[in-house]
Amino acid sequence: MAPPVPVPSHRIFRPSILALTALLAAFEGYDLACYGATVPSLLADPRLGATKGSVGTVGSLVPIGMLLGAALSAALVRRIGSRRLLISGATLFSAGMLVCAAMPTFTLFGVARLVVGIGLGMVLPTVNAYVADISEPARRGRNIGMMNSGYAAGALMAPLLATALLPEASWRWIYVIGALPAAVVIPLSVRLLPESPTTPGMASPLPSSPRPGSDLLGLRVLLGPGVRSVTLLFWMVAFCGLLLVFGISAWLPTIMRTAGYSLGSSLLQTAAMWTGAGVGMVVGGRAADRLGIKPVVGVAFLTGAACLILMPLRPGLAFLFPLMFISGMGLIGSQALTNTFVVTRYPEALRGQAIGWTLAVGRLGAISGPTIGGWVLSSDLTVEWNFYLFAIPGVLGAALAALVPLARADRSPAQDAITCERPTETGFV
Repeated sequence: MAPPVPVPSHRIFRPSILALTALLAAFEGYDLACYGATVPSLLADPRLGATKGSVGTVGSLVPIGMLLGAALSAALVRRIGSRRLLISGATLFSAGMLVCAAMPTFTLFGVARLVVGIGLGMVLPTVNAYVADISEPARRGRNIGMMNSGYAAGALMAPLLATALLPEASWRWIYVIGALPAAVVIPLSVRLLPESPTTPGMASPLPSSPRPGSDLLGLRVLLGPGVRSVTLLFWMVAFCGLLLVFGISAWLPTIMRTAGYSLGSSLLQTAAMWTGAGVGMVVGGRAADRLGIKPVVGVAFLTGAACLILMPLRPGLAFLFPLMFISGMGLIGSQALTNTFVVTRYPEALRGQAIGWTLAVGRLGAISGPTIGGWVLSSDLTVEWNFYLFAIPGVLGAALAALVPLARADRSPAQDAITCERPTETGFV
């Protein structure tokens, strides 16, 4: 692997860095949406033997892999650096996508999805921490929002491609296309991405940190006095957010088809939701820099929940597509903004561990979401219950985010090291 580009000692705008990190985030967005977009085709392929129950189970395998990948990221980020983790995770993900396209049975397809999840689980927490590390504090929310808009852009591509290709072409092409950009993005990342200032040998140790090697999983400080309640609250918020993201993404096209819409209309509705998510991430990031991230997260969760309650009313398409757009700002944007909340709430030396473990625990919600959707669709409950049940974690996520205490400046030096945000002198801007 090529040596990392030195981190600049002064603040300069680096569009190439922002573009590459957005593309890395787009990998997970595309994968998340492409599974939901291909579920109707997977169910219709007699050679695979997929059922609604098994689709829900396989939909949960990616978040299981993400849990493992995120935990691995949290344990390794302070040892090998975020740059290496980003590139390694992207490589693993891309290889897994190609394997998914080649699998002859749904069981083997599920195994490949697990591998994809591990790679993605390494990428998403790491890229959020990485962008926060190299951003100027005053524009950190904006930069993270712009990076996460790549996540939404990747997710938007999946239903658009599915609309153009399915059902005439094979669903396998959706997975092949998802792996191809890595052939360009990964070599460029190796060449152009600078190392994070929190990489071993570059970061200053916290005065209250454990001795090197004594905290192998990175949990001792995160669950220590003065920060435990913040960590646990973030874990619960992420659980709610990822339950929404994965549950809705995995089943939305199928839910809308069950509600009477055509496949093409259902996929375009999904595209409208992801367009709203991208806009919400950018606008939310800018609002967070001006208003503070905490109220922005709460509003996003409540907006998503309100949209879910309105969807069972089956409005006309002229109202439904704007509703889908707004729901994306809330349902998907809330989790991206939660990631911003985490990486701006902890000091830089804990940032990678904090977001890694937050997303690792949150993946339990991601595992639950597709399973809940599959259970409702396979039960005697009407399709409306999918919307009502998913609205509950939206309201709960807003309430939990409101309980997260903000960092205070009037702390002792040891407390300040753990609970207060410290400006960093390196950044995009």
